[in-house]
Amino acid sequence: MTASTTHLRIHQFAGLQPGPRLIILGAVHGNETCGTKALKRLLAELESGTLQLERGTLTVVPITNPLAYERGQRQGDRNLNRNLRPNDAPQDFEDRIANVLCPLLAAHDVLLDLHSFHTPGQPFVMLGPRDNNGTLEPFAHAAAEERLAAHLGVSRIVEGWLDTYALGVTRRRERYPDANPLLLDAAYGIGTTEYMRSCGGYGVTLECGQHDDPTAPDVAWHAIRQTLALLKIVDLPLAPPPAEFEVLRMQDVTDLEHADDRFAQPWSSFDRVNAGELIGRRQDGKEVKADRSGFILFPNPRALPGNEWFYFAEPSSREIRG
Repeated sequence: MTASTTHLRIHQFAGLQPGPRLIILGAVHGNETCGTKALKRLLAELESGTLQLERGTLTVVPITNPLAYERGQRQGDRNLNRNLRPNDAPQDFEDRIANVLCPLLAAHDVLLDLHSFHTPGQPFVMLGPRDNNGTLEPFAHAAAEERLAAHLGVSRIVEGWLDTYALGVTRRRERYPDANPLLLDAAYGIGTTEYMRSCGGYGVTLECGQHDDPTAPDVAWHAIRQTLALLKIVDLPLAPPPAEFEVLRMQDVTDLEHADDRFAQPWSSFDRVNAGELIGRRQDGKEVKADRSGFILFPNPRALPGNEWFYFAEPSSREIRG
């Protein structure tokens, strides 16, 4: 599938019966192409009539960041899935994409955002907060979002995204006050799902596997069909959710400080670490150790200085019911 850096290619299907408005995104990060491949398969099914839209509205954006996709890298000028919001004075390519993407998200009820990750690991879902009236991420659709997450076909779920980012931003402000202003912005953690929730909808990010895992597009395709079935947009049988879920809560994020910072071993997401275990070393030789037992998430050996190097998670008490 080709991409243009002058426009977004958006496919929309409107059922003749009322129903929810669903939007599905691929390649928000340009080197995460499993969603693009799965959405291409979906579009072929819809165009051929193999799959029939019955209700509601389905909007598909197979390549959400065409500049990053064209380059085969995570971002174009910056990370589209951070600081996502409309901008009256766009400064970079991602700002211009956001000015199209944000109104599009706001016009829908539900979002499925398809991603992949750097190192080998099991697919998982990123889930939003529980219902709350707080100031960081107030929310009122936790039950519907949990039900969506439960039916995507994976048994591992992670929560705590925006809380962790808020902690990371606070730490950056203290340690690196002269860093890129975007990295110090209180809205740094806002990506597609966070923006969707701020507009009154709900949505999840599905991490379908490692970038080059040949099964990742199939994971994405199955999740798409499950979402269409769950929302009754298409008449498909709905597979039951897994019998049990492993739910983890993100607790902390550690940034890469220097290009020569190195991991102590080739970590993968959800590798267990024990309190005091060596995770990596800074360029100056300083050791980075786990301050308690838990799990490594999103280890990125190719992170840019000032950006997220890895995350830390612990088991969550949250119960997921399909």
